[in-house]
Amino acid sequence: MEYMSQEGFDKIASELQHLERVELPRVRDAISEARDKGDLSENFEYHAAKREQGRVLGRIRFLQRVLENARVIDKALLKSDCVGLLSEVEITNLANSHTMKYTIVSPHEADMKTGKISIKSPIAQAMLNKKAGEEVEVRVPAGMIRLRIESVKL
Repeated sequence: MEYMSQEGFDKIASELQHLERVELPRVRDAISEARDKGDLSENFEYHAAKREQGRVLGRIRFLQRVLENARVIDKALLKSDCVGLLSEVEITNLANSHTMKYTIVSPHEADMKTGKISIKSPIAQAMLNKKAGEEVEVRVPAGMIRLRIESVKL
Protein backbone atom coordinates (compact mmCIF):
# COMPACT_ATOMS: atom_id res chain seq x y z
CA MET A 1 0.00 0.00 0.00
CA GLU A 2 1.32 3.42 -0.96
CA TYR A 3 0.05 6.61 0.68
CA MET A 4 -0.04 9.75 -1.45
CA SER A 5 -1.66 13.15 -1.76
CA GLN A 6 -4.87 13.71 -3.69
CA GLU A 7 -2.87 15.84 -6.14
CA GLY A 8 -0.43 12.98 -6.81
CA PHE A 9 -3.24 10.46 -7.22
CA ASP A 10 -5.06 12.72 -9.68
CA LYS A 11 -1.87 13.31 -11.69
CA ILE A 12 -1.22 9.57 -12.07
CA ALA A 13 -4.88 8.92 -12.96
CA SER A 14 -4.71 11.67 -15.59
CA GLU A 15 -1.54 10.20 -17.14
CA LEU A 16 -3.16 6.75 -17.22
CA GLN A 17 -6.27 8.13 -18.92
CA HIS A 18 -4.12 9.96 -21.51
CA LEU A 19 -2.15 6.80 -22.28
CA GLU A 20 -5.30 4.70 -22.66
CA ARG A 21 -7.33 7.19 -24.69
CA VAL A 22 -4.70 8.99 -26.77
CA GLU A 23 -1.34 7.24 -26.92
CA LEU A 24 -2.47 3.61 -27.25
CA PRO A 25 -4.91 4.31 -30.14
CA ARG A 26 -2.20 6.41 -31.85
CA VAL A 27 0.30 3.53 -31.61
CA ARG A 28 -2.28 1.00 -32.81
CA ASP A 29 -2.98 3.19 -35.84
CA ALA A 30 0.76 3.39 -36.56
CA ILE A 31 1.03 -0.41 -36.41
CA SER A 32 -1.93 -0.77 -38.74
CA GLU A 33 -0.45 1.70 -41.25
CA ALA A 34 2.94 0.00 -41.14
CA ARG A 35 1.34 -3.43 -41.59
CA ASP A 36 -0.42 -2.17 -44.73
CA LYS A 37 2.99 -1.44 -46.31
CA GLY A 38 3.68 -5.13 -46.84
CA ASP A 39 6.63 -7.26 -45.76
CA LEU A 40 6.95 -6.97 -41.96
CA SER A 41 10.39 -8.59 -41.67
CA GLU A 42 12.23 -5.45 -42.83
CA ASN A 43 9.59 -2.85 -42.01
CA PHE A 44 11.26 -0.37 -39.63
CA GLU A 45 8.05 1.59 -38.98
CA TYR A 46 6.24 -1.59 -37.92
CA HIS A 47 8.99 -2.67 -35.49
CA ALA A 48 9.29 0.84 -34.04
CA ALA A 49 5.53 1.05 -33.52
CA LYS A 50 5.49 -2.40 -31.86
CA ARG A 51 8.28 -1.28 -29.47
CA GLU A 52 6.33 1.88 -28.69
CA GLN A 53 3.20 -0.19 -28.07
CA GLY A 54 5.15 -2.34 -25.61
CA ARG A 55 6.41 0.76 -23.80
CA VAL A 56 2.92 2.29 -23.59
CA LEU A 57 1.31 -0.96 -22.41
CA GLY A 58 4.05 -1.41 -19.81
CA ARG A 59 3.51 2.11 -18.47
CA ILE A 60 -0.27 1.56 -18.40
CA ARG A 61 0.15 -1.66 -16.37
CA PHE A 62 2.56 0.07 -13.99
CA LEU A 63 0.23 3.04 -13.39
CA GLN A 64 -2.75 0.70 -12.90
CA ARG A 65 -0.81 -1.16 -10.17
CA VAL A 66 0.20 2.11 -8.52
CA LEU A 67 -3.42 3.30 -8.41
CA GLU A 68 -4.69 -0.09 -7.18
CA ASN A 69 -2.32 0.10 -4.21
CA ALA A 70 -2.61 3.84 -3.58
CA ARG A 71 -4.39 5.33 -0.61
CA VAL A 72 -5.09 9.05 -0.59
CA ILE A 73 -4.06 10.45 2.75
CA ASP A 74 -6.26 12.89 4.64
CA LYS A 75 -4.10 15.82 5.74
CA ALA A 76 -6.42 16.42 8.71
CA LEU A 77 -5.25 13.13 10.26
CA LEU A 78 -1.54 14.01 10.08
CA LYS A 79 0.57 15.52 12.85
CA SER A 80 1.67 19.00 11.94
CA ASP A 81 4.46 19.34 14.52
CA CYS A 82 6.79 16.58 13.29
CA VAL A 83 8.15 15.52 9.89
CA GLY A 84 6.09 12.95 7.99
CA LEU A 85 4.36 12.35 4.68
CA LEU A 86 3.12 15.60 3.07
CA SER A 87 5.08 17.77 5.55
CA GLU A 88 6.60 20.97 4.23
CA VAL A 89 10.04 21.19 5.80
CA GLU A 90 12.59 23.99 5.83
CA ILE A 91 16.11 22.75 6.59
CA THR A 92 19.55 24.29 6.86
CA ASN A 93 22.77 22.55 5.85
CA LEU A 94 25.00 23.30 8.85
CA ALA A 95 28.22 23.06 6.81
CA ASN A 96 27.38 25.99 4.52
CA SER A 97 24.27 27.58 6.11
CA HIS A 98 22.31 26.92 2.90
CA THR A 99 18.54 26.78 3.54
CA MET A 100 16.22 24.55 1.50
CA LYS A 101 12.49 23.86 1.48
CA TYR A 102 11.06 20.44 0.64
CA THR A 103 7.74 18.68 0.72
CA ILE A 104 7.90 15.00 1.73
CA VAL A 105 5.83 12.95 -0.75
CA SER A 106 5.34 9.38 -1.98
CA PRO A 107 8.03 8.07 -4.36
CA HIS A 108 5.60 8.42 -7.30
CA GLU A 109 5.15 12.14 -6.65
CA ALA A 110 8.82 13.03 -6.09
CA ASP A 111 10.09 15.87 -8.27
CA MET A 112 13.22 17.77 -7.25
CA LYS A 113 12.41 20.65 -9.63
CA THR A 114 9.32 21.47 -7.56
CA GLY A 115 10.92 20.71 -4.19
CA LYS A 116 9.16 17.39 -3.62
CA ILE A 117 11.37 14.62 -2.22
CA SER A 118 10.48 10.98 -1.73
CA ILE A 119 9.72 9.79 1.77
CA LYS A 120 12.10 6.93 0.95
CA SER A 121 15.04 9.29 0.25
CA PRO A 122 17.90 9.35 2.80
CA ILE A 123 17.17 12.96 3.78
CA ALA A 124 13.45 12.33 4.39
CA GLN A 125 14.19 9.08 6.25
CA ALA A 126 16.59 10.90 8.59
CA MET A 127 14.03 13.62 9.33
CA LEU A 128 10.98 11.38 9.91
CA ASN A 129 9.24 12.07 13.23
CA LYS A 130 11.67 14.89 14.07
CA LYS A 131 10.54 18.37 15.12
CA ALA A 132 11.65 21.91 14.34
CA GLY A 133 14.96 22.72 16.01
CA GLU A 134 16.32 19.16 15.87
CA GLU A 135 19.47 18.26 13.97
CA VAL A 136 20.04 15.13 11.88
CA GLU A 137 23.01 13.53 10.17
CA VAL A 138 22.41 12.07 6.73
CA ARG A 139 24.59 9.87 4.56
CA VAL A 140 24.27 11.06 0.95
CA PRO A 141 26.37 10.15 -2.10
CA ALA A 142 28.69 13.09 -1.34
CA GLY A 143 29.26 11.89 2.25
CA MET A 144 27.75 12.79 5.61
CA ILE A 145 25.86 16.07 6.02
CA ARG A 146 24.31 17.67 9.09
CA LEU A 147 20.97 19.38 8.75
CA ARG A 148 18.89 21.44 11.16
CA ILE A 149 15.11 21.37 10.79
CA GLU A 150 14.00 25.01 10.86
CA SER A 151 10.24 24.52 10.44
CA VAL A 152 7.64 21.84 9.83
CA LYS A 153 4.10 22.44 8.55
CA LEU A 154 1.40 20.74 6.54
